[in-house]
Amino acid sequence: MSYLVMMRSGVDFFRTSIIRKSCLQSPSLLGSCINGVRPAITSLQRRNYSAIHTFKPQAMQKEEGERRFPPQHQDSQPGKEYLMDPLPQYANPNYKGSGKLHGKVALVTGGDSGIGRSVCYHFAKEGATIAFTYVKGVEDIDANESIKIINEVRVEGSSDPIAIPTDLGYDNNCKEVVDEVISKYGCIDILVNHPAVQYYTYSDSLDEISEERLEKVFRTNIFSYFFMSRHALKYMKGGSKIINTTSVLAYIPDPPSWLDYSSTKGAILAFTRGLALHLVDKNIRVNGVAPGPIWTPLQASALNDSDIARYGSTVPMNRAGQPYEVAPAYVFLASEDSSYFTGQVLHPNGGVIVNG
Repeated sequence: MSYLVMMRSGVDFFRTSIIRKSCLQSPSLLGSCINGVRPAITSLQRRNYSAIHTFKPQAMQKEEGERRFPPQHQDSQPGKEYLMDPLPQYANPNYKGSGKLHGKVALVTGGDSGIGRSVCYHFAKEGATIAFTYVKGVEDIDANESIKIINEVRVEGSSDPIAIPTDLGYDNNCKEVVDEVISKYGCIDILVNHPAVQYYTYSDSLDEISEERLEKVFRTNIFSYFFMSRHALKYMKGGSKIINTTSVLAYIPDPPSWLDYSSTKGAILAFTRGLALHLVDKNIRVNGVAPGPIWTPLQASALNDSDIARYGSTVPMNRAGQPYEVAPAYVFLASEDSSYFTGQVLHPNGGVIVNG
């Protein structure tokens, strides 16, 4: 079992057309109903393939025991949200924006899918102008869909969103992202550091974690946080916020199958606390969010079928969470509601007790 945070998309070999559908899955698969209303999600239909299977959850459970999600795997990272079954839920239809981020410019790295997409959606509903990054060539479809989603909910007074393709593992690329945002909008009020990759370790041997893999995981998961923060801070004024995505695995690094990933999440925790103290005198607050098992593209590209089948079953709530259940934590930390928070981490993790 693993508690995971997001990732994104990959190379598409299908002709696609994206349409809206309502989610028909049961609470055991997709989380609780909200006042009897199932959150709307995006469904992508392809020739000879549907991202949403027409199975009946009760029949599936009867045939396959307590399987939480149908078999699926994507062979490359970042993962593709539009290929997932069922699709992650980025939106709570009962969420009402109240202008908490009106007039702010938010840069969300890895904002094309999963938790990142939901953060962009919620920030836009709160009045923010949105820029987000994605991996060109492998996340284009998800990025284009996120732009549509943001445009549908953005409020009067906010500017058009932009999606910036890049590899954030390298310093110069991060600088170019910041430069583009500043050129377009003139400032950065909120930086959300969010990208992540994760690879499964099939043995107890560290030999399986190659130098190439270790560098890839650290460059994406923590180097990018340093690089993005360093360049964005040149333009961030008092009252700005940085929000870093860590994980419950930073506190409870179990199972050992994710040792390199867990190590980066622990580094993000230390980075968040240290940077918060470094910037407190400048009135720039730095906080983090440590999700537990959330249904995002990272799972489809990182988990084996055994883990997919029981994903979310070991937390007290006995289910995986959805991105829309995490994103409001970012809204809180990005707004003045959290004015007395810095160096802190919020824990949307299904009830896991974290002391730290």
